[in-house]
Amino acid sequence: MDAIRAKPRVGRVKTAVPRDSRAGAKEREAVLRIRHGRFETKRPSILNKIKRLKGAQGATVIYAQEEPQDESMEPAEWFLMTNEKADGVEGAYEKAAWYMRRRKAGQFHYALKYGCAVEKLQERSMDKTTVLVLMYSVIATFIMNITYMARINPRLPRSVCFEEDEWKAPYCAASKTRKPPEKPCATAEAVAYLSWLGGPRRAPGDGPPGVKAIWIGLEKLNTLLACKEWLA
Repeated sequence: MDAIRAKPRVGRVKTAVPRDSRAGAKEREAVLRIRHGRFETKRPSILNKIKRLKGAQGATVIYAQEEPQDESMEPAEWFLMTNEKADGVEGAYEKAAWYMRRRKAGQFHYALKYGCAVEKLQERSMDKTTVLVLMYSVIATFIMNITYMARINPRLPRSVCFEEDEWKAPYCAASKTRKPPEKPCATAEAVAYLSWLGGPRRAPGDGPPGVKAIWIGLEKLNTLLACKEWLA
């Protein structure tokens, strides 16, 4: 660690650091100082008998350190190791950017594993399993899309993601009313209505709804719309 810390800084990059509920830290925008270098890891002596293994393995180490903002908040510090080479500043930025997207990748797999219950598939054929996993991946991607669209562009017209009934039904069900708002809502509002079906209304300080509230809301919304068609 001391060796990579001693490397000269090659640049700075902005990124969003997710909130840490355990530490009581909110999501924030951070500026990271980037350092990188190429190092070799020697083969452990316990593996010396395995001759096909190399005596040492090269690895690129990227060190990203947050510039201090608040004395009460511990700066983020990342040590990233990869077998991919980082050619210059652009290569180091690229590898750091991969890691910065890890949270969204984790949220996708969370939605796929728990929201779509992909691990509970009981198909005996690998071909059928592959098709089903692909289908559920599309659903998990949709859950991710509407969750993050509401955060990135909250004023986006709701028609991009929702039909008329798909935002009025969750509003009426969660608000226990038969009369939906007359004014068309934006995407962020429609997603909020959907999340009310998936859990309690969030306080303003709780931040935007997560993927779990969205997938539960979607399940209940499908039931509401199916009942409406049957009653009609």
